[in-house]
Amino acid sequence: MTPPETPKDGSAAQGTRSPAVSVCISDSLTHPLPRPQPDVIAKRRDFLAAARARRQGTKGMMVQGRKRHAYDSVGDGIRMGFTCSKKVGNAVSRNRAKRRLREVARMILPVHGRTGWDYVLIGRAGETADRPFDDLKNDLIYALKKIHGK
Repeated sequence: MTPPETPKDGSAAQGTRSPAVSVCISDSLTHPLPRPQPDVIAKRRDFLAAARARRQGTKGMMVQGRKRHAYDSVGDGIRMGFTCSKKVGNAVSRNRAKRRLREVARMILPVHGRTGWDYVLIGRAGETADRPFDDLKNDLIYALKKIHGK
């Protein structure tokens, strides 16, 4: 689609605006089957339940995974939570580590995660914020395979 032409009578220069046109490439070309994005864990009891469940450490993060019970009235989707202790650093460092974990989880969990599971990703001091992004993705894939394989 081409942008609209400027009117020949000069009305655009007089303050009359033509409508803006934007063209976006649809995600359906790159991702034919859209996957639902995971929900976020916000309640302390859900973090505590995940802490009592399976866990797998990697160089860039610690992953805790728990299959929800049938009596949990949360739904069937994937849920994820993020945390970083003060050992990671000041607030800026912790937030950067959590942003990186959030993005890795957004990319990996819809593909490698299982529905009906809760995952908590815990940042590591000096590793999560500085580790190459591809290595973080591989760390999460490895941890998920180990958690689901047990």
